Amino acid sequence: MPVSVEGLPELSAFRAELRTCLSRRGDALFELADAMLCTSGPVRSPVELSLEPEFNRQHSSVYDALHHGSVAADRLRRALVARTAAAREGEPLMFAIDTTPLARPDARFADQRTMVMVRGKGPDVFLPGWNFSVLAGIGWGASSWVDPIEARRLRPTEHHTEVALAQVRALLTDLRATGRWSPGDPLPLVVFDAGNQGTDLAAELDGLPVQVLVRLRSNRIFHAEPAVREPGERGRPRRHGAQFSLADPTTHQDPDTEQAFDSERYGRVRVRSWRGMHQALSRQGWWSDFPLDKDLPIVRGTLVQVIVERLPHGKGRHADLWLWHAGPVLTDPALLAKAYFRRFDQEHFHRFAKAHLGLGAAHLGSAEAVDRWIALVIASYAQLRLARHLVDDLRRPWHPRPAPGAILSPYRVRLGFRRLRAKLPALTQPPKLIRPGRGRTQGSKNKPKATRPAYRTKPPTSTKHKA
Repeated sequence: MPVSVEGLPELSAFRAELRTCLSRRGDALFELADAMLCTSGPVRSPVELSLEPEFNRQHSSVYDALHHGSVAADRLRRALVARTAAAREGEPLMFAIDTTPLARPDARFADQRTMVMVRGKGPDVFLPGWNFSVLAGIGWGASSWVDPIEARRLRPTEHHTEVALAQVRALLTDLRATGRWSPGDPLPLVVFDAGNQGTDLAAELDGLPVQVLVRLRSNRIFHAEPAVREPGERGRPRRHGAQFSLADPTTHQDPDTEQAFDSERYGRVRVRSWRGMHQALSRQGWWSDFPLDKDLPIVRGTLVQVIVERLPHGKGRHADLWLWHAGPVLTDPALLAKAYFRRFDQEHFHRFAKAHLGLGAAHLGSAEAVDRWIALVIASYAQLRLARHLVDDLRRPWHPRPAPGAILSPYRVRLGFRRLRAKLPALTQPPKLIRPGRGRTQGSKNKPKATRPAYRTKPPTSTKHKA
């Protein structure tokens, strides 16, 4: 099957822009990304990529580029935002933010490690490593492709809420700058998992053109609006109305809206919503520094209950899904439920990036070198997405034939990327011949490195409240 050439200019333009984002040791970093895309198997370590024909330098250039290279993260993020998939008519652009851990318990000399939670077959464990907050664009369709935009490492002095807020603000700026969003368009929708506090996010993003959708744990308690104050009633007006406990159906009032639709994966789906719901905040965690002479804010939103008939493939025991939405506009609750279902596509990206592109394969001692490696992984996946309609289907003999009109998976696209790369313009210069250095001074000895214990993350607070 001949390769389509209609999308080659877009892929070539992104590769040229990616090359400009790699300044110091740029040629080596760019060839490292190409080797990551063209190798036939999973990436097990950066240095093994030096054996691929796409990497024209010595193996020592791999770690030299990762430790001493330079990646313009802001420019790369804007280039990726400019190539996110367009929204459907009348619907918002959708994005998801979730954290992924890279555990490094044996890296005693690695810097800026924190304690990260690692999930496995047994109970969750906390190990030293790095946490990355991954921002990706999500959309509709039968495939699990996403538009990765940024993976920002949580530093020891940062909380994941602070990092997520910074990512959302930068995203809104880039959407305007690239023309992906303009005033008058539906507000972008950012989806979060249950590890985030929706009230904290919505309060900090108040006034910005963005919507927030957060999954809730079943032990959350909300409140309706207080009853109208009777004439002549004494005392301070009530701030919270009737209690609404997600785990206690007896506290649920009649919903404001109730809808139903059919899903191929979930069967019959019922969506119920309650508007104007809020939580009773306390001066702990994010609100611990809020001024004592002021009342804590009331952050209102829409509470959404999603009841499905079954889970995909009949796995597991399903429970009701609870969501909380906040934003300047009211959004169709059924659309919110469908948007959250698409958030699971980001999990497929995490799994593919770790299993095939080597997201956690770079066992480096420098946290900044790991940042550069993660940036190359995201840029490589973005190239696969741009090439999904361009590559030949070079499936193995044991792979099933795709259905007519189906989009190839990231794994299948990667199998044919080497052949496609030969049709793209070369963007790197040949390596320069250099003389070896003088080596170690005679009589000098190695200085032992100091071990670096993992930091404990600080409790969530907001510096905005101190102003």
